[in-house]
Amino acid sequence: MKRNPPNSDHIPPDELRKRLDFSDQELLAECDVDLYKASGPGGQHRNKVTSAVRLHHRPSGVLVIGTESRSQHENKARALRRLREALALTFRAPLSAAPCWPETVHIRDRRLHVNPKNPAYFHVVALVLDALAAKDGRLRAAADWLGLSSSTIVRFLQENRAALTEANRIRRHGGFGPLKSK
Repeated sequence: MKRNPPNSDHIPPDELRKRLDFSDQELLAECDVDLYKASGPGGQHRNKVTSAVRLHHRPSGVLVIGTESRSQHENKARALRRLREALALTFRAPLSAAPCWPETVHIRDRRLHVNPKNPAYFHVVALVLDALAAKDGRLRAAADWLGLSSSTIVRFLQENRAALTEANRIRRHGGFGPLKSK
């Protein structure tokens, strides 16, 4: 994933974030897709088929790849997941009056329950980072706005290294120390 990609179309960040709701086909329609041969798994069969996938998301400038599998379809799915993650990590949106949690995300007793395989997972990542950025890196203020405990946010961020890195960048910018990783 390219860090701080240029937004050549000057689309507002909250508009780019709406791409998290797009179907795979809608998201792919906004991408330049490059299929190529790459080293990777496959033993004696490596480099015999064009299975690696590179996606360049034109509206945001984000570039992601998928090369782990010998299957082009699996690599495309991985690249799309990475694109959604990049959009969630890179583009901040302003906070609304109250958090708008996706239906498949469960909040009970100020605790967050969402599986990383849940299609709404990157919405949650984006919402947590938006709150942290809007509150200038103050964990307690972000947690209060989200209706979560601070420890819930820390545990959630610790499960995703890239999200934790971005959260620590936001906190550093606000003059706070880093959150610890597991």
